[in-house]
Amino acid sequence: MQVSIETTSGLERRMTVGIPADQIDSEVQKRLQQAAKTVRLNGFRKGKVPLKVVKQRFGAGVRQEVLGELMSRSFYDAVQQEDVKPAGQPSIEPKQMEEGKDVEFVATFEVYPEVSLADTSGFEIERLEAEVTDKDIDNMIDTLRKQQADWKDSKRKAQKGDRVTINYKGTKDGEAFDGGTAEGQQLVLGSNSMIPGFEDGIIGMKPGEETTLDLTFPEEYHSEELKGAAVQFEVKVTGNELQKLPELDKEFYAKFGVETEDEAEFRADVKGNMERELKNAASQKLKASVMDKLIEANEVELPASLVAGEIEGLRGQMMQQFGGAQPDMDLKSLLPDDMFKEQAERRVALGLVVGEIVKSAEIQVDADKVRAKIEEIASTYQEPEEVINYYYGNQQMLNGVESVVLEDQVVDHILSTCKVSDVKSTYEDVIKPAEQAG
Repeated sequence: MQVSIETTSGLERRMTVGIPADQIDSEVQKRLQQAAKTVRLNGFRKGKVPLKVVKQRFGAGVRQEVLGELMSRSFYDAVQQEDVKPAGQPSIEPKQMEEGKDVEFVATFEVYPEVSLADTSGFEIERLEAEVTDKDIDNMIDTLRKQQADWKDSKRKAQKGDRVTINYKGTKDGEAFDGGTAEGQQLVLGSNSMIPGFEDGIIGMKPGEETTLDLTFPEEYHSEELKGAAVQFEVKVTGNELQKLPELDKEFYAKFGVETEDEAEFRADVKGNMERELKNAASQKLKASVMDKLIEANEVELPASLVAGEIEGLRGQMMQQFGGAQPDMDLKSLLPDDMFKEQAERRVALGLVVGEIVKSAEIQVDADKVRAKIEEIASTYQEPEEVINYYYGNQQMLNGVESVVLEDQVVDHILSTCKVSDVKSTYEDVIKPAEQAG
């Protein structure tokens, strides 16, 4: 096998591979002889079809099959021979395919970049510390009660916490705008689900009353047409309901999988769930801080093929969230690459940097930590042992946990080399999504 390789630009390589004709002819002949033993053709008994006839009928197809397999195998043999590491799938272009002559093809592909790791000793990382207080538990139980609340019709003036039913029509410069009209919409006052001022303008109204609200859309609103726009909403309240919270009793506790009549036992269960949530949120924010530092400190050239693959993965995840793609959907128009490019580049960069840390620090996944992580996941189910057995019986699920644990080990390794300061915080601030924090 003849191989030559050249750098075309950056991470892209162009490899020319030659396969000897006799290697191809030998494999084609072997397969045709095997086919002759089993093929059925009119006028011939099974196994008695002359090789010449088999070649006439099937030779071209067999040759194409052999060429495809040999080119694929030769490519991977060639990259091992040349000690290069392809990133993504190659683009293969046949050059010489004529029968009886050596085959030649060109494979164009990207390689993984060399990653020179920055010194992490100068990193300064904040680690959030918090506890679940009685007030936090009270707030959580209040939230759970509101989730299970009943609603009772009322003729009183609407107050914060009431659920009103409204008809409204929004106009901008006297013209109705898309998404600005609704009838029979239910709205919990104080939920902040409408633009600023809308819900406040309804407080104090009774069913049957109408009003006109002069409002302004936020500057960061998602619609370009409405960003910062002055608008009017004509609103009519058609109904008002008061929230009736359920009692803290056995029936209520059972809705959350707690079989008890004792409020203290229910609070203990709620606290346990909140502490797990707190631990996971603090861990995720700590990991995010470490990863942010790694991205800032390590400049890595990104293989476009890996970024493209990550974009496709992110697009697929988003489509799954919306119930999957329909056959006639043009996903790239509906969800263009630019929507995912920044996140995809971050993922690829982190993957390359973390991979180099694992290699340079000789980090191996800790089986005990994998077991502990699976047991932690299983503890939230009624039959933990079944969940544990399921994970260990499903290699894909197990691989996913091992990947998470390996990342955690990388974070621990980085933290052992840099300056870490513990910062007192609260349950609410720790579990708050990063984009809402501060």
